[in-house]
Amino acid sequence: MEVNYLSILVAGLVAWGLGAIWYGPLFGKTWQKHVGMSDEDLKGANMPLIFGTSFVLMCVMMFGMVPALLMGHENISIPHGAFHGALFGVFFAATSMGINYLYQRRSITLWLIDGIYQILLLAAGGAIIAWMN
Repeated sequence: MEVNYLSILVAGLVAWGLGAIWYGPLFGKTWQKHVGMSDEDLKGANMPLIFGTSFVLMCVMMFGMVPALLMGHENISIPHGAFHGALFGVFFAATSMGINYLYQRRSITLWLIDGIYQILLLAAGGAIIAWMN
């Protein structure tokens, strides 16, 4: 199995960009309310460190999907990659977060915002990895 490392970087970048939109204009204020952060809290954060580390972690997630997507497949289709990425999001990322959020007594709204984002970023990443490999 040969890995196209550029596909991992592109998938990580797309996931990061999706997060900028998701947690910015789409759900930013609602997310802030449900995690208890004010605009002042965000201003005091080390955003280059947060953004850079989140990009690296997204690339790690994408790299982790590669064996499951490509193992035993000569040519994987874009819809197949997106479908399997979404399955990773539903069955691993969102459910794991849901368990933690139950114990942390977080709101279902926060879980939906964060969980659906994970499903979408993994679906997009799966599609990109399938397309570029």
